[in-house]
Amino acid sequence: MTALNEGWFTEIFQDQGTAFSLQVKNKLHEEQTPFQKLEIYETETFGNLMVLDGCVMLTTRDNFLYHEMMTHPALFTHKDPKKVVIVGGGDCGTLKEVLKHPGVEEAWQVEIDERVTRMSEKYFPELCEANGDPRANFFFGDGVKWMREVEPNSIDLLIIDSTDPVGPAEGLFALDFYRDAMVALKDGGIVVQQSESPLLHTESIIKDIHTDMRKAGFSHVQTLPFPQPVYPTGWWSCTMGSKDNPLKYFREADVNDRPFVTRYYNAGIHHGALAMPQFMIDALEDQVRPEEG
Repeated sequence: MTALNEGWFTEIFQDQGTAFSLQVKNKLHEEQTPFQKLEIYETETFGNLMVLDGCVMLTTRDNFLYHEMMTHPALFTHKDPKKVVIVGGGDCGTLKEVLKHPGVEEAWQVEIDERVTRMSEKYFPELCEANGDPRANFFFGDGVKWMREVEPNSIDLLIIDSTDPVGPAEGLFALDFYRDAMVALKDGGIVVQQSESPLLHTESIIKDIHTDMRKAGFSHVQTLPFPQPVYPTGWWSCTMGSKDNPLKYFREADVNDRPFVTRYYNAGIHHGALAMPQFMIDALEDQVRPEEG
């Protein structure tokens, strides 16, 4: 639920009794795409704001937190990622971070709504700087179907950069999708899923992700919380699943020697994100194996 009142955009989380507001200067764009309502605003202090079906997707000011944490922990945990697939991620911020890694040879963005990408190119050009990279490939269509048909054992890292698990994104939070991912990933492959708010969703969405990833065959699963001011509670997470390698270990020397700039992510942040709060450990007790806890 959203409201526009006296120059403020407000997203209301009715079932949680909370709301988040940004002061806006004006509306830059509005359209009904074949899949969702897309709006873009210019805000007073957070740059441009993208809204899909009334839900805040990103702002210029704080999107780096999400995009860096959806990419670099998994990329530096994998031993040598060459082919990366992003399902969702229409704003291209995740693709930009992936292609900062010189070892990545091929990256695919599989996005159902091309209009999100086109409007990002116009209103968030800084996120689309890597769109012309020769390693970047785009497919606009159903990500669930694409994953079902992709060549087995062909992907090193799968990033599920989706909206909330409703509407077009619902199928990306499903056991069958994780099973398809398991088939598509090479040995040593990793999947990372945006997994909502630890405060609101540990007992439901996050626990379900752990359960379904395990059922699909991922032997190690780890949730990494991180701050995200414009999302419900201001605290978000991603969850990684590995086919065969523990997720507590990452290429720390490579992180420290990374040949690119980050604004949030570093080795210390990675270590800290691996330390889940106690309430999450308690809630996921049946899902966390001894060597991971």
